[in-house]
Amino acid sequence: MIRHGRHPIAAALAALLATAPGLAHAGDSAHGEVIARRWCVNCHVVAPDQTTARSEAPPFATVARNWRDDKALANFLADPHPKMPNWGLSRKEIDDIVAYIRSLDPNPPPPAQQPGGKDEGPPKKG
Repeated sequence: MIRHGRHPIAAALAALLATAPGLAHAGDSAHGEVIARRWCVNCHVVAPDQTTARSEAPPFATVARNWRDDKALANFLADPHPKMPNWGLSRKEIDDIVAYIRSLDPNPPPPAQQPGGKDEGPPKKG
């Protein structure tokens, strides 16, 4: 059993991996759906089984098709526009909602290439 404080290198590595860009875990779409059905359903159509909403807010399926950049969508949710309430969502909750919205897209965008990936193009000369 590992006791807290006994393995500072392991703890530091875990903290680094949890906060490093590009190494973050994808959101949990099931939890994102729970959040959407609790907070977003009043204005948005958030699921295929929902037929109406109470405002002109776009359905989540439309958001999924129109917002192709997950990071941009997450940033938008973190700093919503005036008609959208500021729910004070955590970064994890935002990632979960983005994952849920992305799950509604029948043609999701390909995953973004990470620096150091195979598809960086030909080597530069000089």
